[in-house]
Amino acid sequence: MKRALLVGIDQYDEFPQLNGCVNDVTALYPLLARNEDDSPNLACRVAKAPQSGPGIRRDELLTMLDDLLAPGSDFALFYFAGHGAPQGGDVALATSDGTNTTPGVRFSEILERIVHSEVKETVVVLDCCFSGGATTIAALGADQAILPKGLTVLTASRGDQVSLETASGRGQFSTYFEGALDGGAADVLGHVNVSGLYAYLAESFGAWEQRPTFKANIDRLHDIRVCNPRVPEPTLRKLTQWFPTPNHVLPLDPSFEPTAEPSHPENEAILAGLQKYRACRLIDPVGQEHLYYAAMNSTGCVLTPLGKHYWQLVKADRV
Repeated sequence: MKRALLVGIDQYDEFPQLNGCVNDVTALYPLLARNEDDSPNLACRVAKAPQSGPGIRRDELLTMLDDLLAPGSDFALFYFAGHGAPQGGDVALATSDGTNTTPGVRFSEILERIVHSEVKETVVVLDCCFSGGATTIAALGADQAILPKGLTVLTASRGDQVSLETASGRGQFSTYFEGALDGGAADVLGHVNVSGLYAYLAESFGAWEQRPTFKANIDRLHDIRVCNPRVPEPTLRKLTQWFPTPNHVLPLDPSFEPTAEPSHPENEAILAGLQKYRACRLIDPVGQEHLYYAAMNSTGCVLTPLGKHYWQLVKADRV
């Protein structure tokens, strides 16, 4: 069983109001609750505090976190969008009733709950200022971190940076996070995991902008979401059939091209699969820029390093 808690707080008693946090949660909920084929994904609970609403208080957030990390689930995801406040090397997730003295829930309080939880894998995604301070140990210095086994923390900024909202009322980080979940970070088979998410997010910000951070103590990559595969698995499994060895050159000729006469349906079906491979950078045509010319000029195609990686997965019966 997989759970997710999505919290967006725009309403604050003593801190400036925000504009994008509730919008972020609203946009991310359908992507986390359902995979691209509409199958169920994470069992999500959503907590929103719009500017005109009653707010989310510190005790309420702690109770929701306790419920998220309660027994009965083997995977939990916590997403937070709101104010973040630096707290002596730690970061506090500000709640609506937060004050300068007690802004909200310190990440160390969340970490303590994660350590004592029976949930084996936990992913925390923080879109708030100074969020990179999560998991750091002040006594060892701001750049030192400790994570219990099974924890991944993905943050919108370093511990000394703010996290920006867009003019359209969204968090900049969460806007990119949405794009990553919606297929931007999916691998060839459609899997979206935290490693792919961070790679996508890190490329989305420039050298002068906020820098996402990624901290993990994991020995496996769980799917955060599953998108439709770029190459259907039956087609991908033909890698070892069409390329008997990783260095094999698959010869092509005009019979593979649908416009050539007479028609050769079997070869045309192979070329259709090869075109999917090409779109995912699994193969390169030999001596030509496009597969069409490789076929018409009777050259061939070869596996790229990425193609050889998936060839090995197919050979090992892992696809």
